[in-house]
Amino acid sequence: MKRFLHFGMLVGVTLLSIQPALAGDSHPNVVFILADDLGIGDVECYGGERCLIETPNIDALAASGLRFTDAHPSASYCGPTRQALMTGRYPWRFAKPTNNGPWGFCGPQPNSEKYTLAKVMKRGGYQTGYVGKWHLGTIMATTDGRTQGLANVDFKKPLQYGPRQFGFDESFILPGSLDMYPYAFARNHVWQGDVSALKGWSAFNRVGPAEKDFQDHEVLETLYGEAESFIEKQSSDRPFFLFLALTAPHTPTSPGVDWRGKSELGVYGDFVMQVDHSVERVMNALKQQGLEQNTLVLFSSDHGPAAYAGNILKATPGQIKQLEAKGHYPSGPHRGYKFSVYEGGLRVPLIAHWPGVIPAESTCDALIGLNDLMSTFAELADVKLRDDEGPDSISFVPLLSHPEKPGGRTKLVMQSVVSWVVRDGNWKLCMCPGSGVPAASEPAVGNDPMPVVAWRNALSQFKGKPTETDLLKYPFVQLFDLSSDPHEDVNLAADHPDRVARMVAILTEQIEAGRSTPGPAFANDSPIKIVNLSDKRLPEFVHESATK
Repeated sequence: MKRFLHFGMLVGVTLLSIQPALAGDSHPNVVFILADDLGIGDVECYGGERCLIETPNIDALAASGLRFTDAHPSASYCGPTRQALMTGRYPWRFAKPTNNGPWGFCGPQPNSEKYTLAKVMKRGGYQTGYVGKWHLGTIMATTDGRTQGLANVDFKKPLQYGPRQFGFDESFILPGSLDMYPYAFARNHVWQGDVSALKGWSAFNRVGPAEKDFQDHEVLETLYGEAESFIEKQSSDRPFFLFLALTAPHTPTSPGVDWRGKSELGVYGDFVMQVDHSVERVMNALKQQGLEQNTLVLFSSDHGPAAYAGNILKATPGQIKQLEAKGHYPSGPHRGYKFSVYEGGLRVPLIAHWPGVIPAESTCDALIGLNDLMSTFAELADVKLRDDEGPDSISFVPLLSHPEKPGGRTKLVMQSVVSWVVRDGNWKLCMCPGSGVPAASEPAVGNDPMPVVAWRNALSQFKGKPTETDLLKYPFVQLFDLSSDPHEDVNLAADHPDRVARMVAILTEQIEAGRSTPGPAFANDSPIKIVNLSDKRLPEFVHESATK
């Protein structure tokens, strides 16, 4: 039976009657659950009648807590988002990865481990644990001393770099996404089982090294069990921080045996329902340990849904439209999907639950970035951040008890795969003429308009050879007022050139300062340009037009 929470029925008197204090005799435990490729419309308490998947546990978390409506990752794809939320620093400030192999063999970005969520929490006396998808870079022992890859990793030796360097006392990880080899778990840096097989899964069927008994449809259940085991070892004597990073509903769409056929929508719905089960498992584990009352549980997603995901197990360009044709809209009321500059790729669910502190059935419309977790957790743990720690992070702790108040953030920088996005209040600037996906990226099909169409249209309107300065103005940028145009249909850039210039200046200033929060300026790890006509990511026809 379909359930939907009517948050609009909440009245102001409810909030005014609850005045909890954040201060207490002990710091709260923190559990952060991060889904992978979950759209804001995949969750019933956000999607409403446009959501055809039952998510009773996520909805219950929101009903007894706080639902943020304007929360965002730093990017509309995986790696950069995870780096920003782990460090409180925009991902583009870091240098390129080192020791970088293919897919799950990705190497670390220098300085990623310098200041992290876990290290901040450890300074506050917390026990720290990480379970699930890592995708923040590893260094693996190799048989030939070369960069880790398909044929040279020594799986009998532990990881040389991973969660331990980020400050996690305990860890149980999959190195990359569920469709990225190697398909094997590492517990506290030690590979589990016999990693001697070659396997691949539906979706993209990337065949690579795998543990001989590894099965994609068993991964979520394995992660839930590991999260429960970590919580079962905790007590009220010492606070703990658990980061539970799910591998779903990211492809391959592979729900566990017990979840198949649960959703009327099909296998995609089954997988999302198993994601919803993560909340039930965590909450039950906390209750069994008597820890629920003093635990802040946060649930979110790393970005929006993939346009190639759906009920066809093979990754199929644009198949998300088939779900929409049935009446299910993974991006909710928003335009676009994973990889894009639009809200469908960049607006995510964010739910907070903390009994006695967070008012039940509350909603907060303040602008939030997942990179704000660093400052938020530091405040909860009573840890003072250093000058160069969390330079792009703003605490939203005050909003937990008073969600009706203005937040501390008014500006936010984000990115698609190839383009910048700047928020300033309700204004949003997309620094590209189209969806901001790579010019020749088949998985991004469905994000309209595709670059070829958008750039050619913009160039025909410009009627000349664009310079780098020209590419920062209409018709090469898009400006939206999200307060009146949440679907981003009306480009106002031509009508508000001064507004466009001010928002470009915001980005320029934040790049030059090395930070977006108050404090001493410091350098980014590598030079950053807003636009570069020699950049190979730009479509070839733009280069040709610029050089003719």
